[in-house]
Amino acid sequence: MKKFITTLLAVGISAALAGCGGTSPTENVTAQTVSTDGSTSMEKVIGYLSEAYMSENSGTKITYNPTGSGAGIQAVSEGRCDIGLSSRDLKPEEAETLDSEVIAIDGIAMIVNPQNPVSDLTIEQIGKLYKGEIVNWSEVGGSDAPVVLIGREAASGTRDGFESITETEDACKYTQELTSTGDVVQTVSSNPNAIGYASLASVKDSVKLLSVEGVTPTTETIQNGTYKIQRNFVFVTPKNKELSEAAQSFMDYALSVAADEMIEKAGAVPVKR
Repeated sequence: MKKFITTLLAVGISAALAGCGGTSPTENVTAQTVSTDGSTSMEKVIGYLSEAYMSENSGTKITYNPTGSGAGIQAVSEGRCDIGLSSRDLKPEEAETLDSEVIAIDGIAMIVNPQNPVSDLTIEQIGKLYKGEIVNWSEVGGSDAPVVLIGREAASGTRDGFESITETEDACKYTQELTSTGDVVQTVSSNPNAIGYASLASVKDSVKLLSVEGVTPTTETIQNGTYKIQRNFVFVTPKNKELSEAAQSFMDYALSVAADEMIEKAGAVPVKR
């Protein structure tokens, strides 16, 4: 009997040691995931922020689903993601159930094909172009050629921002409506008569950047407001509902001074603090 009790105690002690000290604490911690969903224009911003955050927080994984601003707002509203990404401010009806924080500012760049001699347009001219009131480039100092209007699909936050600023809501006569910023840039680069709008961070050397009312979109002109065609990059969360610890931590980082460098690397402009 004594031998049996001694053996039983030995097994119990071994099991206890295995349970308490046999593995490192981190091996028993479940990795946390923060899901984001929304604006395709925010791809670079969320990418840089996520990479920097995860490098310092190895137990957290940030995911991104590029569905567009409207879809991202809907996803967070329905509880299908932690943080919605929107390249427009919330509408009044959305703000009734959702909160938003501006994490960066984006200039909506007007782009044309490099062969186009036009270099500057007013907001009024841009509005008339997109409403079909100006149909030939010669009317704004360009060549005698038809204007080809390139824009985004109806759910796009970029389109919503552009149309709101240029007062062209529901009035644009688009030649093509495309589903991503990259598609707009590619299409304009391949058509000498095309004009489009795109996130400044997505503009490439393959297209020509226009100034608007004499002001070129830059960090300084966007932050001080002199470049007029601009919009906010927004994190959207449920109202009156706490985020998970991981999601709140990531959001706090995105709103901190420490994130400014990543936002600039992504081609956007940090919020003036």
